[in-house]
Formats: sequence, C-alpha cells, structure tokens
Amino acid sequence: MESSETLRNKCAACYRQFNKLEHLVEHMKISYHSGHEPTCGVCKKHCRSFESLREHLIGPLPKQECKNIFSLRGCRFCMTILESPNSRRIHQERCQFSSVNSGLTTRMAALGLRDKAMIDYTSSRSPRVVALSCKMVGGGSDGSLDLCARVCITDESDNVIFHTYVKPSMAVTSYRYETTGIRPENLRDAMPLKQVQRKIQEFLCNGEPMWKIRPRGGKARILVGHGLDHDLDRLQLEYPSSMIRDTAKYPPLMKTSKLSNSLKYLTQAYLGYDVHFGIQDPYEDCVATMRLYTRMRYQKHKIEAYPLAADAQNRSNQVAWRQSEAERMSPDEMLSISRSDYYCWCLDSLA
Repeated sequence: MESSETLRNKCAACYRQFNKLEHLVEHMKISYHSGHEPTCGVCKKHCRSFESLREHLIGPLPKQECKNIFSLRGCRFCMTILESPNSRRIHQERCQFSSVNSGLTTRMAALGLRDKAMIDYTSSRSPRVVALSCKMVGGGSDGSLDLCARVCITDESDNVIFHTYVKPSMAVTSYRYETTGIRPENLRDAMPLKQVQRKIQEFLCNGEPMWKIRPRGGKARILVGHGLDHDLDRLQLEYPSSMIRDTAKYPPLMKTSKLSNSLKYLTQAYLGYDVHFGIQDPYEDCVATMRLYTRMRYQKHKIEAYPLAADAQNRSNQVAWRQSEAERMSPDEMLSISRSDYYCWCLDSLA
C-alpha cells in the first residue's frame, strides 16, 4: 500500500516516483504531459509515443497486469483495449488495412494513361488534406545526390490528384531502377522541375498568399507525407510548417529514442500490412501516410480551448509552476494545467 507522502510525489501522468515534491514540480515543468499523449487503456499511464506504449503493454519489460489484459482484449494496431476478446477480434479485423494491391503505374496502365500531369480536382468538395510522395534518382559523379524524378499527390479517399515524372535540372547518373522503376525514357519528355513546382505550390496554397496561410479557417491545404522536409527540398518548394503533417516527425509515431521510424515499420505496426518490396511506388507511400494521419487525427482526446503549452492564453500557467504555488497542488491538479509541447493531429478535426 502506497503512503500518502509517496502518492504526493508521484506523477499523475507517467507514474514516475520522486523523493521530493520539488523534483516532481520540475518534472512537470519539462515533461509537457497532456491528454494528447498515448495512454494505456488499463492503468491509464501516459506514454510519450505509441512505441513506448507498446513496450509498456507487450515488452520487453511490460507491466504484467496490463500485458495480461492487452493480450486478451487489446488491438495490436491502434493499442485500444476492447470490452471482450470477441469485441477485440471484430475491431482488429476492421482496424487492419489491406495493402494497395495494384500500384499507381499498374492502375494507370490499365486506364491507358502515362501520367496525370494536370491538377484537375472535379469533386464537389475540394480536398482539405492531401498526401505527397516523391521518388528520387541519382545525380552527381557517384549518383548519390537525390533528384526528384516522380511525384504523386492523393486525397483522403486514395484518389490520384496529380502524378507526373519530373525532368531533373541536372544530369541523371543513376536511375536506381531496382527501387524506383524509372528508366531514361520515362524522363525524356517529362515535365520540367520548375513547372511541377509551380503546379504543386498553386494547388497547395489554393489561392492564398504564403504569408497569409493559417492552420485553421483558410483555404490552403494540409500536406501529409513521410520525410517531407527532404521531398519539398528536392522539389525546391516552400510551404508553412503549420500546414505540414509529417509521419517521420510526429512525436507519437517516433521511437522512444526520439528518432524517426521508417514508413515501412509504421505501416506494418499500425496499419497491418507491408510496403516497400522491390520497386517502390509513390502512390503506395501516399496511401500509407494518409492512413497513418487519419488514424492519428481521429484519436479521441479531451477538448481544450488552448491545448498547446505555447498558446499565449497558457502563460498564466507559468505563474502556477512557481515552486511555492505548485507545491500546494496535488499531482492531479498539476496534470490538469499541463499542456502539450506538440500540435496533436486530432486538433485538425476541430478546424
């Protein structure tokens, strides 16, 4: 049985125990615990990432009680605890996605199309969220310089909005055919990089000047992808970070070491199928990143008027974190005023 003094110095989020109350206060100041963190459905422990939650539930050193319940009623994809083993079976079948059976090249070949070089979205509802992926060939004397040679954009329903081969601005010295499937003839009459850049920029901004783009209330589109910093750099394209949702940099999807997970791992662990066997298709990457984004976006979290620690309205919390003030609070009260240090994608559903 834990003593009242022990409970007094125990973090209400991650359950870390401290010898002194002031140490708990310092921990709360820098941990940014919030209701947006992945949380164990059994003991309600907050974890920094889903990988950390997975370790807590499955191993290598799991909490035994949580592991036992999770093994019977836990979904191995979204980490949710269900009411019964039967509920878990039904839920997990729905939670697991199937692979993209035919890549973009196969789909378009069946339609008699070489590419979709025009962005012409004719749906009655223009997409607010789109996914982008590029495939690179090699430039430079040793072929190690990445040059964008193919780009694809899809919407939330896996429809292709834009696809084209891209003619690099410098000579290609390695087509990397084993993984890209790109041959010299694909790029011979391809769209020049500058033209591709302009089309994508105009589509993403959707009529809004760059300086005016805001994450809520505007017309500009949310851009989803994996390793988008690199893709946008190779496209020589700028876009506001507030509109980018990168599965390689989203804290809940990162490793416990705070390094990025590969898209291959994320797709297998959280969607339940495999990607990146043989020739890699940008369409397949777009679909996988959009599915990951959607799964994260529809997480059910407590709605807060000002959910970020950086929000100006939370500055009063800084006063509360003064040692003399915080030491009067219980661990639960400290957690109630703590806010996230990253933008949770569930907030996109409120926009």
